[in-house]
Amino acid sequence: NGNPAQLKDVIIKPDAPSWLLLDKHADYIAAYGSKKDDYEYTLSEYLRMSGIYWGLTVMDLMGQLPRMSRQEIIDFIKACQHECGGVSASIGHDPHLLYTLSAIQILCLYDSLDAIDVDKVVEYVKGLQQEDGSFAGDKWVFVPKQQCKKT
Repeated sequence: NGNPAQLKDVIIKPDAPSWLLLDKHADYIAAYGSKKDDYEYTLSEYLRMSGIYWGLTVMDLMGQLPRMSRQEIIDFIKACQHECGGVSASIGHDPHLLYTLSAIQILCLYDSLDAIDVDKVVEYVKGLQQEDGSFAGDKWVFVPKQQCKKT
């Protein structure tokens, strides 16, 4: 018939669950950050703040946000805010606009914006705005070449 046979890399058994196992997903995400020496955990340090945001968002969607360590996460964000107002991906990293956004989103989930110096965040973000209205990601002023253009 001209259609090549579809190859499958996984065979799903007929008795496999056909529904989403939310508890298992929530258990995995809740336990993810508890193994600080885990290989994958250490390799993801450069995007830690965004990873925390993604994990918390899905936990919130599953109604499991209270399982996460609210105060530990807020303390981590506070430790990642720099004197300039920006927030870094993790302790010891440079601040960046993306991780600052993730930190703000996390604090909004927890209704805790007052945990950081919001005025300094505003100044940091304003300082990254370029003459054409775009934003640099950090003080090194890298602006992606693939900017949106009006047509």
